[in-house]
Amino acid sequence: MSDNNTEKDERKKTISLPISRVRLIMKSSPDVSSINQDALFLTTKATELFVQHLARASFNNGSGRDTNTLSYTDLANTAEENDTFHFLTDILPQKILARDYLKSLEDMKEDEADL
Repeated sequence: MSDNNTEKDERKKTISLPISRVRLIMKSSPDVSSINQDALFLTTKATELFVQHLARASFNNGSGRDTNTLSYTDLANTAEENDTFHFLTDILPQKILARDYLKSLEDMKEDEADL
């Protein structure tokens, strides 16, 4: 086995996200024509570290610390309350019951009718 292949194998051991999936996501951008292998590896590793950071922050601030669980609500609360993760509020919105959503729609329609 060549040194280059050995280096690639060692890199793969240090990440757990599938590189092929990250490549596919990167290539979905019309601005990307080719992807350097080093850039692909670094993007994959950075994404993995970010997800770990988000999960750890959500777990530490969440309600499941006693039961060793992480819930969607924990993630959504962290996105809402932490400035670092605030850009995720559109991706991780707070859960809302359908009846509450329908009520808010009715209220919005009433407000528009009053104008």
